[in-house]
Amino acid sequence: MAEAEPLSPRDRNLPTGFDLLPSTVLASILSGLDLRSLRSAAATCSAFRSAADHVLSFISSFHLLEIAPTLEVLRPLMPPNPYLRSLKVDCRRLDDSVIEFLARPSLHELCLHNCERLSGRLLAEIGAKCRDLRFLSLSSLAERRRLLILFSDLEELLTGCSALESLSLAFDISAFGHPKFAQVWASASEKLTSLEIGYIPMTMLTEMLKSTLESHQLPYHVRASIFPSLQKLSLSVDYVTDLLVISISNGLASLTHLDLQDSPIIEPAAELDLTNAGIQQINVHGKLKHISLIRSQEFLFTYFRRVNDLGLLLMSDTCASLESICLGGFCRVTDSGFRALLHSCSSLRKLRVSHGSQLTDLVFHDISATSLSLTHVSLRWCNLLTNLGIIGLSSNTNISVLDLRDCRKLGDDALKPLSSLSKLHILQLDGADITDLGLSYLGSGLCPLVSLSLRGCKRLTDKCISFIFGGSFGRLLQALDLSRLPNLSDNGILSLAKSRVPILELRIRECPHIGDTSVMALASMQIDGGSYGSSLKVLDLFDSGGLTPRSIQWFKKPYFPSLRWLGVTGCLNRDMVDALARSRPFLHVSCLGEELGTGYWDTSAGWYGHEEDEIDELEQWLLDGENDINDEEMLAE
Repeated sequence: MAEAEPLSPRDRNLPTGFDLLPSTVLASILSGLDLRSLRSAAATCSAFRSAADHVLSFISSFHLLEIAPTLEVLRPLMPPNPYLRSLKVDCRRLDDSVIEFLARPSLHELCLHNCERLSGRLLAEIGAKCRDLRFLSLSSLAERRRLLILFSDLEELLTGCSALESLSLAFDISAFGHPKFAQVWASASEKLTSLEIGYIPMTMLTEMLKSTLESHQLPYHVRASIFPSLQKLSLSVDYVTDLLVISISNGLASLTHLDLQDSPIIEPAAELDLTNAGIQQINVHGKLKHISLIRSQEFLFTYFRRVNDLGLLLMSDTCASLESICLGGFCRVTDSGFRALLHSCSSLRKLRVSHGSQLTDLVFHDISATSLSLTHVSLRWCNLLTNLGIIGLSSNTNISVLDLRDCRKLGDDALKPLSSLSKLHILQLDGADITDLGLSYLGSGLCPLVSLSLRGCKRLTDKCISFIFGGSFGRLLQALDLSRLPNLSDNGILSLAKSRVPILELRIRECPHIGDTSVMALASMQIDGGSYGSSLKVLDLFDSGGLTPRSIQWFKKPYFPSLRWLGVTGCLNRDMVDALARSRPFLHVSCLGEELGTGYWDTSAGWYGHEEDEIDELEQWLLDGENDINDEEMLAE
């Protein structure tokens, strides 16, 4: 049966049969819906809209991450509600005036993304009001200049939220430097099982871990007071060192997940580095299920040069129960070391190796003889890997996520075995030496891809579009990256538009032959009679060589009604770009070339779930009746 089409704003105000029902009955009907379903119902008629407004006063969850609302938008959506337990909001457009509004005593879960305009006072307010909070996640707090963030704010948070089970502070906490920094963690919740810190200086971390070790050296009858229940720890530090690894392993006996990343600005000395001696102490209590040790190349091309095959051989003796391994920057580890881990960890499901400069095809030569059943594999920047290695790896038929970015020796013959993987949903081949012929192998295979990245595969042409969308997975594809393809032109995007595949994310940045015709084709594309360009939520056109200021007019309403992220080159016409941003306040327009989307190439398969909204009910609900005539006129000029 065909779905009912949403009504126009005028039709939604006409009387319907639902107007005869008591408002309490309608509210009861709608009370079981989540925010997305609630807004869809509100778009159908005035009775449902009124009932939806009432339901907002007693819903248990409010999640609004797809747009960045202002306080004016949030106020009517979040009336006083003693039943609200979970709140997730993108705070990109919010400042300190919203702090009291968000910190609600009834909350058990609070996730606030992009808090760069909020000061540290947010922490103090949460600690003072949200006494029953179980899960807290904050990112980018106070990253705007001159915003205060004080040690007392952290102290108020940790002492006030005594029931916390998970704490994520995804920002630089060096501003909390204080003589009592280590002691204040003793007041943290005894139930804390997960802790993530975006960046912590080594001096502060050393003091905190010293307190942890001291608490575990108390007499047996005295319970340790620092992180007694911690199971998951994720830290970004100056240097990953032997002392750090040994302190964590000895001090946190219940740890099951350990994630350590550093980004050195100078080459570390021996005493400030990880060596074979430290890595063999990784799992002294034998409880680890996940280990991640990453040396980032953000500031300097540097590696874990003091760990070799011997270190991984020793580590494999104590880490046989690992289910997930992430190793980045181990340039002296060869096939022998990696094979030792693969053959020892029979329960391994997720493997990630980056900058494995000595990893070759031999690692996967006899992997079929093991009991491994890998589901997630990432081998980024493993430049010695060739087609033969992928043939061996493909014997793991349960692989659902495969990241082969910057493995530049991979060619068409690597795609033949991959095409037989019937559970492969996400495939990233950036920079591979593949051609249109290779994609024909993939398209004629069994893999049900929902996400495909071909960025920088310079030998691909317009013909690749027909192989992608004419193949077995074409109708399932939801995210596609065709950026930096010098031979991709408007003709290829016209073929994509004609396929009418309901794709959600399209990235065609830095393609010199992509121009206004591509934008016009995408804007005119209809899916099953829906609105023009209705399926796209992310469109990245940054630095596409053929675009002119004329293309901006295709982004005004009613085109691209679901678009949330748009990447363009700001020099096209800054006035027109700014006018577009004003006329569509929930569209994030980027002109600086940053990657777009809330979860760029997220490896969580559920993130790519198709949404059936044919029009943007949320914008209708929030902005119904607003007049954008001035900006629309500027866009039309």
